[in-house]
Amino acid sequence: MTEAPRDSSLEMVSITVDGAPMTGRRGQSIAGVMLASGLRAWRTTAATDSPRGLFCGIGVCFDCLVTVDGVRDVRACQRQACEGDIVDFQDDGKHQVDRGDR
Repeated sequence: MTEAPRDSSLEMVSITVDGAPMTGRRGQSIAGVMLASGLRAWRTTAATDSPRGLFCGIGVCFDCLVTVDGVRDVRACQRQACEGDIVDFQDDGKHQVDRGDR
């Protein structure tokens, strides 16, 4: 008799987000793990310092950018959480923006 296939979505992964340990289900996006852990915003806009997190959820808006294992500008909504991932928030500080209103 053969064993029934295991549902991999029941397996858990552990990641570290901005120094805090978090767990999620295998196959879940990094954004999904962060949202399930109560995070709603993890970066700010350069021009207005407004909080940003998950917006579109499909990789179009780039509001959910994080650094994963030292690689910057990773879309958290598109990247699956993998065991041992180190996720850091990106904060480049407030930038001067030319709005052309001089």
